[in-house]
Amino acid sequence: MKIGIFLGNLGNPAIYYPKLATITGGVAASIFLCQLLQWQSQKSNSGEWVKTKSTEIEKATGLNQEEQELARKQLKVRSLLKEKLTNPNTDILELWADIDAFEEKLNNFWTSNPAGIIPQTTRESNNRPVEIIPETSPPNHAVKTDKYFGQPRQQIAVAVTPHYRFSGPWNSQEELHKFQRALEAYAQEHNLGFGNPSGWAFKIIDSMTKGLTSTFWEEFIAGIPLGESQKVQRDWEIEPEVPYPAFEEERIQYYVHKGEPLEAAVSKARADLRNPVLGKDLWEGFLRKCDRIADDALKAKNQGVDTPYLPSSFNEKPQITKDSVMRKLGAIAPQSALNQSTSETIAEPPKNEQKELPTAAEIPNISSLQKAYKTPLGRSLVEKQIAANPEWGYEIVDGEIVESIPF
Repeated sequence: MKIGIFLGNLGNPAIYYPKLATITGGVAASIFLCQLLQWQSQKSNSGEWVKTKSTEIEKATGLNQEEQELARKQLKVRSLLKEKLTNPNTDILELWADIDAFEEKLNNFWTSNPAGIIPQTTRESNNRPVEIIPETSPPNHAVKTDKYFGQPRQQIAVAVTPHYRFSGPWNSQEELHKFQRALEAYAQEHNLGFGNPSGWAFKIIDSMTKGLTSTFWEEFIAGIPLGESQKVQRDWEIEPEVPYPAFEEERIQYYVHKGEPLEAAVSKARADLRNPVLGKDLWEGFLRKCDRIADDALKAKNQGVDTPYLPSSFNEKPQITKDSVMRKLGAIAPQSALNQSTSETIAEPPKNEQKELPTAAEIPNISSLQKAYKTPLGRSLVEKQIAANPEWGYEIVDGEIVESIPF
């Protein structure tokens, strides 16, 4: 085949200007832009958009689908190309080359580079040119930040010292360990660590290593219980965290009258009195009530009443303790399940003393033992009592309490 026929079969050549690669972003972008400018120049209206397809662009320029997408991306980044959103079901593209922006970039290029020398470039993975700046030139990098999130925070490198030890007011590691144990015990007692007293103690010690003072340390070296000096006695308290009995009873009765169970009423009343703001308001109202009751009692006394009326909360009541409750329950029902919850064991008689035989009145009847044995909490207690008192003549057979047969 002759060369003339060969060149004729190749079609018309496409124009490519190598120097435009630095402005458009690459060879593919330059070819794409030149072809688009040529199509726009053939329009009667220079502002009319070019409607074409990827196959037509490939036929005119030789750029495949991937090269076209790269060229369009590079041109849009440089504001040299605009696209319209079209129907995704069609492959028609509506393109328009911004001639004004292209002329401005050309002018800037020739102004900054009158000789027209193409700077040495290197290609990144996306085929975008990167200008190599000499090391002697001062850095002039503009960092683009997001107005909502800003620039990412740089990581802070912290040097770690081998065998690091906390530095603080303590004189030795042993003293530090004792202070740590005291803090953990205090956190467990007052439920401050939320299940992790060691973590709470670490925060106190770590803050001291940073120069902060701690009242807990002052109490520790003074030999007084931790938190003792930090307690504040309120006006409504006999001593710190102990309110007046009549005031506390009034608040308990308030919740009882609202229908709360006694246990919940006590819990809510004490929580209210531990709140300094709410406790102060309640105390002022309580004082006004007491003042009115006192005025009424004085009037009644002046009128000849020997014992004026006072609310039941003002009457002195014996303190309710665990031991007092146990004694009452023991007197009423020795097989009470509440006795089982204690760690107290039944006292064994001295070995050197002869155990007196119980009388018939002291031996519990079999029906009461059987009734207590049916409860899950009383079963263990009944078994212990029968085992410890064989003289009762009872034994347990197949889950039933029966009289033991002597033969």
